[in-house]
Amino acid sequence: MVDSKRNKDNEYLWDILSEVPDPEIPVINLVEIGVIRDVQINNNTKKISVTITPTYTGCPAKKLFNDLIEEKLIEKGYTNFEIITVLSPAWNTDWLSEKTRAKMLAEGISPPTADNKFVVCPNCKSKNTKVISDFGSTACQSLYSCLDCLEPFSYFKCHV
Repeated sequence: MVDSKRNKDNEYLWDILSEVPDPEIPVINLVEIGVIRDVQINNNTKKISVTITPTYTGCPAKKLFNDLIEEKLIEKGYTNFEIITVLSPAWNTDWLSEKTRAKMLAEGISPPTADNKFVVCPNCKSKNTKVISDFGSTACQSLYSCLDCLEPFSYFKCHV
């Protein structure tokens, strides 16, 4: 996850935003995946600013990210907020923690490996895999197959 400006004044907002699931991989949330980059509270106006960076500049889920964040803040009683999209620096898979990668693997989605030299089968953990299609169920995933257990699976594309 990217370094963020957490402090005791806004830690509860981070906790609230950690309840917002990634719409494409609901086992992880938008904080864990690094889409939510920063949360600030203006001490004068009490306005909350949530900064996001989508996984792709043209990510089709970006509008849904905003809607889910808005719904969660309103559900928790916050109405004075803005959601700011920042594209630089671009999101990359280095922002995924090992815990987040493990959650993805357990869900059946192979996350990028540290050296990005191989794709691991989430079913049998084999590295003997091949790409079936560069285009998977979402823009950020490819479709792979394991040559050992013969199961198809999704691979979360590497972005660096």
